[in-house]
Amino acid sequence: MLNARLLKLPEAAHQHRHDYHQLVIGVRGEAELSVDGNGSRLDNWRACLVPTEARHDYRGDHQNHVLVINLDPYIPSLNSPRHADYDQLAPMFERPRTVSLDTRLQGMVQFCATEFDRSPDNEALRRHLSASILHCLAERVALSEPRRAVNRVGLSPETIRRYVMENLHKKVTVKDMANVACLSVSRFHEIFRELTGVSPHQFLIQTRLDQAVQLLTGTQLSVTEISYRTGFSSQSALTNALRKHRGTIPSKLRNSENVRGQ
Repeated sequence: MLNARLLKLPEAAHQHRHDYHQLVIGVRGEAELSVDGNGSRLDNWRACLVPTEARHDYRGDHQNHVLVINLDPYIPSLNSPRHADYDQLAPMFERPRTVSLDTRLQGMVQFCATEFDRSPDNEALRRHLSASILHCLAERVALSEPRRAVNRVGLSPETIRRYVMENLHKKVTVKDMANVACLSVSRFHEIFRELTGVSPHQFLIQTRLDQAVQLLTGTQLSVTEISYRTGFSSQSALTNALRKHRGTIPSKLRNSENVRGQ
């Protein structure tokens, strides 16, 4: 779920986007990020939250170092304890934002950066330390946002399910689902889980995979076409998701269906 590293941003401006959430924290020097047109200056007292698919430009001064933590929604299995961590952390990335670090969190970041530098090949250490930073930051972000009084009856899981099915071939996000319910991502996540017993992210993955399995076993559509129709970026993305969450792959599903049909 987590991939973290300490790096130096180039002095010349670069631009990209990626299919996972990213936290960028200033450690030394200064850096500039512009996320979907919103500029942010980083030093060792600031961090920038970059949501999935957000276009961002970045550059740093000659002495900059930043701690980058990637939060990948496709790595933890739905039945893994790590998935609960993802559900807890993901609402923090509902929009691009720059956050200020308090003294304690800034001290933790500096300590972690030192440990990253001291043990660059210790992946377990980087994963555990970066998870600690994310959880501490998520609590601070949640406390800084006012809670809204919402009529829970106004959220219809069936309306959300219908919206997802109608747009399954698109890159539907939890933010899109929250917009349908006219709620913030964090509030939508809380209410949806109370009503359905699963998180919006779990529901989205399960719905995509259920439809993919149905098409794989009930049609002769190519795996590439099924990937497109169910919202996966590629055939390999669908295959990886089936392997992680269902313990199978498209070819096995197709072969088992052929055997039953003989």
